[in-house]
Amino acid sequence: MDLQLKQRRAVVTGGTRGIGFAVARALATEGASVVLVSRSAAHAEERAAALREETGADVIAVAADTGDDAAVTAMARTVEERFGGADILVNNAAVTNPGVISEDDLEGEINVKVRGYLRCVRAFAPGMTERGWGRIINISGLAARQTGSVTGSIRNAAVVAMSKNLADELGPSGVNVVSVQPGPTRTDTFLGNLDRRAQAQGLSLAELEGQVAESIAIGRIVEPHEVASVVAFLASPLSVALNGDTIIPSGGFKGPIHY
Repeated sequence: MDLQLKQRRAVVTGGTRGIGFAVARALATEGASVVLVSRSAAHAEERAAALREETGADVIAVAADTGDDAAVTAMARTVEERFGGADILVNNAAVTNPGVISEDDLEGEINVKVRGYLRCVRAFAPGMTERGWGRIINISGLAARQTGSVTGSIRNAAVVAMSKNLADELGPSGVNVVSVQPGPTRTDTFLGNLDRRAQAQGLSLAELEGQVAESIAIGRIVEPHEVASVVAFLASPLSVALNGDTIIPSGGFKGPIHY
């Protein structure tokens, strides 16, 4: 299937690792020009060079902290200078704290994952609406649907609410906005957190991973590139029927029915 992404321009925040890098690779493979946004300039350039060599696509690196207004403004200016704007925005940058966190930590997480997403939307949505087409994909998480992490639930539920409001506002101008809630995904961050949990419970990583897999309908943990394939479709013109919706590439959690 041709996703019609050739000559589209995509910005992926948090784009140098995990799901973000997998998304950038999927978009570049489909022929899009891609901007990798990360706080580390050196790491972003290293990853961009790897994608350029692998895919032959036009991939650039831009260092920016999406938790800072001025940094996002400067990043958007660089994207405008290099690519002439963006057609696709994948908001993925986040701060995660695996342990017990303070109120200040919570503020930091919200600043990056909620306000940071909104900063990037404000930077790129005007150009999308002016051109009459755009896709904004906000990476949320299943903590929006379940308890267990107060901070995770707060920030991810906020992303879903923000996405729906933006979809209603921008949809008439040809810009679709969706939120994506990955479940357990085999990223380095996820596996590191799982390993810490396993040690605390006196289990091996394989044993705890098996327990997690038992709760997933496909019987295993989803890979980053499998989430990225879903996001690539959502970034394409073929996804026009999805706007304001939440998509859950989790492999199917057993049990609850959400409607």
